[in-house]
Amino acid sequence: MEAFEALKQLVAAAEEDVIKVDKGNKAAGTRVRKMMQDIKAAAQNVRVKVLEAKQDTPPPASLPPAQPPAL
Repeated sequence: MEAFEALKQLVAAAEEDVIKVDKGNKAAGTRVRKMMQDIKAAAQNVRVKVLEAKQDTPPPASLPPAQPPAL
């Protein structure tokens, strides 16, 4: 699913700046907060795509009624 791959790429791109935040880089914190907003939007997009896929899938066909055993 393309939307999920995009989400994974955004998370991977944020990793370097997250490490910099741990070391005290305040500018990296600003970048991380911006990336988190982008990640939030991408996650919502994945949710929408999953729901669309679920609604496009036809329900399973029901089985015919069981036949009683012959006596």
